[in-house]
Amino acid sequence: MSGRTPIEAGHARAAGRSSTTALARRQLLAGAAGCAALALASPARAAVPTALPLATGDIVGQLTYLVTDGKKTLIDLAVERDLGILSISAVNQGVDVWVPGPERLVTLPTAHVLPEHQRLGIIVNLAEFRLYFFPTPDAPPIVHTIGIGRDGFSTPLGPTTVVRKQANPTWYPTESTRADRPDLPSAVPSGPDNPLGLFALYLGFPTYLIHGTNKPYGVGRRVSRGCIRMYPSGVASLFQQVPVGTPVRIMNDPIKLGWSAGELYIEVHPDTEQFDQLEVDYRFTRKPPPDVAPRITAKAGAEAGRLAWDVIERELVNRQGIPVQITRPVMANVESRSKSSLPTGFIGLY
Repeated sequence: MSGRTPIEAGHARAAGRSSTTALARRQLLAGAAGCAALALASPARAAVPTALPLATGDIVGQLTYLVTDGKKTLIDLAVERDLGILSISAVNQGVDVWVPGPERLVTLPTAHVLPEHQRLGIIVNLAEFRLYFFPTPDAPPIVHTIGIGRDGFSTPLGPTTVVRKQANPTWYPTESTRADRPDLPSAVPSGPDNPLGLFALYLGFPTYLIHGTNKPYGVGRRVSRGCIRMYPSGVASLFQQVPVGTPVRIMNDPIKLGWSAGELYIEVHPDTEQFDQLEVDYRFTRKPPPDVAPRITAKAGAEAGRLAWDVIERELVNRQGIPVQITRPVMANVESRSKSSLPTGFIGLY
């Protein structure tokens, strides 16, 4: 016997039904939001896909949505899903990451325009706090969130390679680190006090590594002394997949452009100052759009006449960090265009 009175048992059943109903409602709202956003992404297409495919052209992944339950923080969610909390804040500005509240619709930045570089080995884009690993040039990449250097501790840009790998690495603090922290020993063995975590990939840039961490809440932020930090589960997976000699390209590009299904997309990330504001206020001050029109026009090529400059300018200001369509769909003829009731600016994931 359960030991419950009939009233207690009734309350338990009611609570269970209430919990199930709340979960179903949250799932329904999240699913509806996904469909609505995708409809806005391609408002005049004859057929609208239910989600972005795993990889299509220059875009990988698909945007996902959830409705908060009032218990889990967005920071916990970021750790669980290998996402960056600042990237979540960029597309959900004003939402308190510690107390998001119940039944709040949250967009997750799980679709990405691929970096504009040769798809080979590892590409690290500091501007978006992400690492892309291409097992083969034709395969969709595996994407991980990273932590990067804070003010005064930049990571070298350009090409390098993975020169060696080490499980359970020993940490040897640099002279500058020990100057700041005289209490540190000359070597820290593997264990809970080791900031390298359980796995490390050493790069051709001396003293710079891709490694795990004993402080996962720092991933997706500007907290390191220039090394590239990963969540423990992410670096464990990468460690097994990446052989020594793998090429690595480190770049810093907050604006990415890519084609998918005949349409051009832009993905714009906050700048350093705006990311710092997100840390404190969960929102940032918008700035005038940078002058990147020549780059966008060149990328559009023969389709430059379809560019939606109002959408482009808006996204260069909003900097949501998600793919936004910036070409207007081809209309069949002038008559069909005149009959359209769609606002001209209604293109993109808004």
